Amino acid sequence: MADQNSIQQSIAPELEALNARIRKQLGSNSPLMDTVIDTYLRKKGKQLRPIVVILTAKMLGQVNDSTLAAAAAVELLHNASLIHDDVIDNSMTRRSEPTINSIWDNHIAVLVGDFFVSSAMQQAIATGDIRVIDSLCYLGKLLSLGELDQIYNARHHHLSEDAYFHIIEYKTASLFVACAKMGCATVGADEATTERLSEFARLMGLCFQIRDDIYDYYSHDIGKPTGNDLREGKITLPLLHALLTADAPRHDEMLALSAKEMLSDSEIATLLSYAIEQGGIDYAYDRMAELRDRAAAILADFPTSQASESLLALFDQIVARPEKI
Repeated sequence: MADQNSIQQSIAPELEALNARIRKQLGSNSPLMDTVIDTYLRKKGKQLRPIVVILTAKMLGQVNDSTLAAAAAVELLHNASLIHDDVIDNSMTRRSEPTINSIWDNHIAVLVGDFFVSSAMQQAIATGDIRVIDSLCYLGKLLSLGELDQIYNARHHHLSEDAYFHIIEYKTASLFVACAKMGCATVGADEATTERLSEFARLMGLCFQIRDDIYDYYSHDIGKPTGNDLREGKITLPLLHALLTADAPRHDEMLALSAKEMLSDSEIATLLSYAIEQGGIDYAYDRMAELRDRAAAILADFPTSQASESLLALFDQIVARPEKI
């Protein structure tokens, strides 16, 4: 199975053109803005989302200038959301590097995030395709609604698996759906094809968030402290499964503990251990396996190509159990 590095190498010219486009778009006549952005761009993420745009287009046709503009648009909007999230969460690091708000301040970070949003819109407009522009605008709405719904559920201690999936569909899977739709639009795919690949991307996005939530239950080196979700009042799928299993030992005690407004480090550790002991991690991986099989069935209807194999390989990397877990 190809890993992400080999997949990136297979589309290296496209990624090089993408990053050149992003850097050019983010240029300004403000010395401070240029300094902040230069610092921010020194350590890029894995760029999974623009890779999905490029691979989706490559599956169906030829990657073109509109494809790269759409990929840049979604990557810029994604990064804008991360910059704003760091302000909201008062995060000091991301990707093991200091955040903009920690180096400068919240005021500057919000303005830089807004600059990214406007830059994303300019790239979407550059495609000349109203479908790409609409996808980006709709994505922005869903990201905001997903965060608001998560805050509401945390404050009101609303425990529901349907509610959990609704939130992660908005706050995470919507990005992947937008990527598929944009990739399809830029190569002229028909509506039926777009819908099928959008569903594949939705399933990938759901698994991406579940996997990310699982990491919060273990010590790891991805720059996110263990138990951080619970510190923010977020009950994710492994613990949610344990708390919704009414006949589990100590259920009522753990349910009451999870409803506390503030949790100590020892209480967080207790809840994390409870989730693991009650099979919450295994349950989360089982759900991902189900979603992965549904996604693989969608791709099976398309001709096999390097691009389709790369998309499935990316999915498999998301749902794989890391050895350290």
